[in-house]
Amino acid sequence: MATATTTTIEPAALHRLLAWLSPAYPVGGFSYSHGLEAAVEEGSVRDRAGLVAYVSAVLRAGAGRVDGALLAAAWRAAEAGDDAALDGAAELGAAWRGTAETALESLQQGAAFAAVTEAAWPEARFAAFAARRGRRLPAAVAFGAAAGFHAVPLRPALAGWLGAFAANLVSAGVRLVPLGQTDGQVATAALLPVVEEATDAAFAADPDRLGTAAPVLDLLSMRHETQYTRLFRS
Repeated sequence: MATATTTTIEPAALHRLLAWLSPAYPVGGFSYSHGLEAAVEEGSVRDRAGLVAYVSAVLRAGAGRVDGALLAAAWRAAEAGDDAALDGAAELGAAWRGTAETALESLQQGAAFAAVTEAAWPEARFAAFAARRGRRLPAAVAFGAAAGFHAVPLRPALAGWLGAFAANLVSAGVRLVPLGQTDGQVATAALLPVVEEATDAAFAADPDRLGTAAPVLDLLSMRHETQYTRLFRS
């Protein structure tokens, strides 16, 4: 169950957070469906309820669970100035992918986020981190590090990132099922408790004890790699 928490966020930090999470931030998230396209093709997701169930599974047991914890680990390492822990989060995030497409999805968006953020919101420590990793950065780790270096509080950063991840999958579902725009917003609203639950889980997660299993999501991603007609890259 989500816990009631009050976090103060300064206007400058809020402005950064909203900018980074905006669909206008050019990281290419619109081109990925995280296996959803295969689920629709196979008839597993046919309506709004199915879409909500799919995104909920991703947040609770799939990449959302892992990436939320990695985001928190990267934020804490950046905030503490612990380069070794930050590099460890990046290495773990790059390794923790079940399929080639989900690896591409994470690393491409992470590299794009790093490049745009360095240009628009320059910060020497973040630039050094990105250069040290050859800009091979999982998206959640890049976002968490940037938030930590830029003094964006962890809980809003987690809630915002997970909410944006869910919203991107809903947007893909609206196009794929297809659904109406209002249905998409109803689905997004229905996912709020799941996003809150995932935020709490990520905030409390211990990366050394982190684990998850979502074999159906991985199988759908693998099937998408050879799907004949595709709109999305994952």
